[in-house]
Amino acid sequence: MDFAAIFTNALTEIVSPITASYALAALGLAVHFGYSGLLNFGQAGFMAVGAYGFSISTLSFGAPLPVAVLTALVASVLFALLLGIPTLRLRADYLAIVTIAAAEIVRYIVTTNSLTSVTGSANGLATFERGFYELNPFPPGDYPIGPLNFNDRSLWVTIVAWCLVVLCALIVWALMRSPWGRVLKGIREDENAVLSLGKNVFVYKMQALIIGGLFGSLAGILFTLPTGAVQPANYGSELTFFLWTVLLLGGMATVFGSVLGAMIFWVVLSLTQGILLGLIESGYITILSSAQAGQLRYILVGVALMLLMIFRPQGILGNKKELAFS
Repeated sequence: MDFAAIFTNALTEIVSPITASYALAALGLAVHFGYSGLLNFGQAGFMAVGAYGFSISTLSFGAPLPVAVLTALVASVLFALLLGIPTLRLRADYLAIVTIAAAEIVRYIVTTNSLTSVTGSANGLATFERGFYELNPFPPGDYPIGPLNFNDRSLWVTIVAWCLVVLCALIVWALMRSPWGRVLKGIREDENAVLSLGKNVFVYKMQALIIGGLFGSLAGILFTLPTGAVQPANYGSELTFFLWTVLLLGGMATVFGSVLGAMIFWVVLSLTQGILLGLIESGYITILSSAQAGQLRYILVGVALMLLMIFRPQGILGNKKELAFS
């Protein structure tokens, strides 16, 4: 069993653009739930809206990169308004049901056969990332950095992805220390108390939903750039639950917990898969096939998450006092 290759793959996952997209989407969930108390189970819908807004505007309308990104963000705002206006007055459990249903509606809409010429139906869309890579300042070639090896494309998208994560994390950090952020925390703690102070709770919730949705939309764009393809199957409800796992790992009401949680999530998945496959190929495990090992790693991550919730429910970077909100 090649432990060096296993650990190198795990180290690669720490800095991969996919990890960055998970961190960014989980940061949006932190704004929604960690700071505002909005139980959003539809973050995958915001990611899908961002990915399809970006790809459709590029392929169907020939939009340049800035316009395509702006289109994705505007689509995310419209989706937040459409989702939030009728639902933000609902209780948390009902809001969760509505948001997960909304995300599934988005996925089924883009899968509709009548929209195949626009959305690609179940096959999705591809080759829309050219404008992004045309801005690549790195000449073609390999760029080894320590044990990691990048080509010009992967290095460019990795740098952009993590710069975007850092920028958005700093924005959230600043917002949550502003008067606006303190009102959000007050809404999370006791909505009626904030109402009694004359604050428009609905407007603040809507603003939080839009901001967290924008992060989800950007994450959806990052999610597609490494492969240059977007497929509806990638935006199922399991994606939202993976994002919640990331959020809970790092800490719900923390800024950098989402980043740490994404790194740990993908490292654990990579290590468990590499070790299990190595043990199977070496003959130490004979009761599992390679396909079953891929499913077992998710079971192991689920068990680890349950243990974390038992012994440290606030997450790795979380504060236990943050769990006291009603």
